Amino acid sequence: MANVEALYKELIAEWAKRPPNTVKCGQLLDQLKVALVKLAFLPTDGNDAQSSKKQLILARSVLEVAVEHSVLSKDLLAFERYMAQLKCYYYDYAKIIGESESKYKLLGLNLLYLLSGNRVSDFHTELELLSVDVIQHNQFIRPILSLEQYIMEGRYNKIFQAKSTVPVEVYSYFMDLLIETVRDEIGACIEKSYDKISAKDAAKRLNLRVPDEIKAFGEKRQWKLEASGDYSFTDRSVKPKELLPSEELAEQVLSYARDLEMIV
Repeated sequence: MANVEALYKELIAEWAKRPPNTVKCGQLLDQLKVALVKLAFLPTDGNDAQSSKKQLILARSVLEVAVEHSVLSKDLLAFERYMAQLKCYYYDYAKIIGESESKYKLLGLNLLYLLSGNRVSDFHTELELLSVDVIQHNQFIRPILSLEQYIMEGRYNKIFQAKSTVPVEVYSYFMDLLIETVRDEIGACIEKSYDKISAKDAAKRLNLRVPDEIKAFGEKRQWKLEASGDYSFTDRSVKPKELLPSEELAEQVLSYARDLEMIV
């Protein structure tokens, strides 16, 4: 335990630096994970958990740093793993070790991550674990719920504006991913709604202010840029408008049914 505590103090000292040394922090986290497994990293017996309260609190603190470190390192797989472990401490051992000050900050971060990946059913599953009071009033949860409502209502301009008002800095990376997801949705709508659109109008709808940004977006979507400066979609292979896209509608209905079943 003394060795673990020494490593933890070194990790916290390194993490407190701005910006922190992500490589050094990653090395310390790897050492701590191995050391904690030997103690009680994820205890399964209630009596053992009660007798190792100190170890549980330390393990929770390490995981909280690990979650933020994975965001800083842009390692989404690590983020998912650490959050899955951390929720065990937030929900299963809350009565033993109490509530962490970082709990709702990181749960909100996880909700934003799910939203940024358009994983709406998983988003609502996580939301159901929280009380109504927390959902409506918590400073970290409520803004994320508002973002989800903006998406459902198609108020994408509100999402672009929310980028500058994130609750904490660690949310910024997932906000960037969410904005990219939203832009892809808008881009898909533009392709279906217009035969031709000027680069200026497309940039306005996508909330892009630099010419190089709309150019890069158009290239990513494989948009055809004409000499006139307009994007043309007339040569795209689309189904005749008089025919119902039965296959697409069937896939959509099945997707909604799966999402509804997970939520219920």
